Amino acid sequence: MSSKPHPNPKQEPLAEVYVEETATLALPEGVHPFKPPFWLRHQLVQTILASLKFRKRGPNPMVEAGADRIIACEDGVRLKGNYSPHPDNKALVIFLHGWEGSQDSTYVVTAGRRVYEQGASVFRLNYRDHGDSHDLNEGLFYSTLFNEVFDAVKQAAKLANGAPVYIVGFSLGGNFSLRIARSLRDLSIRNLKHIFAISPVVDPWGAAPLVDSNWLYRRYFLKKWTGSLRKKQALYPHLYDFGDLLSGKTVLGITSQLFPTYANFPNMEAYFNSYRVDEHDLANCPVPVSLITSADDGMIPVKDLLGLKLNASARRIIHAHGGHNGFFQSFTGPTWYDDYIEQIINEDAE
Repeated sequence: MSSKPHPNPKQEPLAEVYVEETATLALPEGVHPFKPPFWLRHQLVQTILASLKFRKRGPNPMVEAGADRIIACEDGVRLKGNYSPHPDNKALVIFLHGWEGSQDSTYVVTAGRRVYEQGASVFRLNYRDHGDSHDLNEGLFYSTLFNEVFDAVKQAAKLANGAPVYIVGFSLGGNFSLRIARSLRDLSIRNLKHIFAISPVVDPWGAAPLVDSNWLYRRYFLKKWTGSLRKKQALYPHLYDFGDLLSGKTVLGITSQLFPTYANFPNMEAYFNSYRVDEHDLANCPVPVSLITSADDGMIPVKDLLGLKLNASARRIIHAHGGHNGFFQSFTGPTWYDDYIEQIINEDAE
């Protein structure tokens, strides 16, 4: 454990200045400011709706056209994804899910369906140990495993066959997306036109305790993560024996127990800081980036996004409401970012 005190998990009330109302002036034509009805504004309502499975019901041509693929990455790592080619191939949209999500997370499937119905092909990537891919690699997943995710995204982008490529990341996927944007200063992804980071994790060390500060978030992630660790232990009993760790009551508590045996970090602070996005990381990104978040996000402090220096082609859109990965304009959707992403793709095609 680090001797340095952890940031206060309780966010201070935000002054109105933190809500960048002026950002709406730069929105694409046809995209309106996000103003959900009063009964839909609470951040927990918005956050819960993002993952409710009923939203995936009904026909989904993207899922019907999809087929799983295994991508061979560097160092022998294999990652699983799902590719849904569209006959029109207007664009290729690569989706990156949040921590303990997958290619089948509700917010990924519904957002993917929206762009697919508009003529775009879709690739939904799973990180290591996500989406029932625990058997593909002996090593555990850590959020620091950026190189393999970047490698997989680069390989997926080749499926575009000359069409423009877009990356959409949610939460931890938003963090991966921003780290991809940072890497584009020296590397490239062919035909990449825009990166969308929705509710992105910017400062993991500051955001981590917020998961445990709300019983609903804590219960959700504990169930997901301990289930994932049990799968890994069952597959590789000669490598992993998590024992009493699986009965941990907090996410940070399990993290602190996991590290001494299975991770090469001296403490939690070192781990979380190793995948943070720093103030000047995005200032020289060569492609447009859209950061979409809300002032009432219970897991991502809005001040983290306000501290980033962006270039002229980037948009920092901070809504007063929206929760975490929410932004629902009605109970069943579509979300505000669905409309926004569609409009950006349409504008690029003109």
